[in-house]
Amino acid sequence: MKKVFYLNTCDTCRKILAQFDLKDWELREIKKEPATKEELAAMYKKTKSYEALFSKKSTQIKLRGLDAKSLEEKDFKDLLLDHYTFLKRPVFLTDNEIFVGNDKKNVEALREFFGVVE
Repeated sequence: MKKVFYLNTCDTCRKILAQFDLKDWELREIKKEPATKEELAAMYKKTKSYEALFSKKSTQIKLRGLDAKSLEEKDFKDLLLDHYTFLKRPVFLTDNEIFVGNDKKNVEALREFFGVVE
């Protein structure tokens, strides 16, 4: 399995994806085709945390009046299944590894995974 979950309207996602050869990867635009319950379970299996997959920058948090600090694992899971913007992105998922989000450390790990050298 080689899947990338991303948002087409996200400049950061597009910039990260552009760095890699993804011709044998399944690209999933999460607005058009959100992650399934099974895919979310596969992500959870690797991260051991729904919170690690959860974007605390989602505009839905404010719109819904949520307090991200008071959410528990079950809440994170339910919200991730409920609306695509709650998924931290991009997510690169393979049989053995997962790379979640766009922070510098994660992007560096992705570059190493793909063998991209500056």
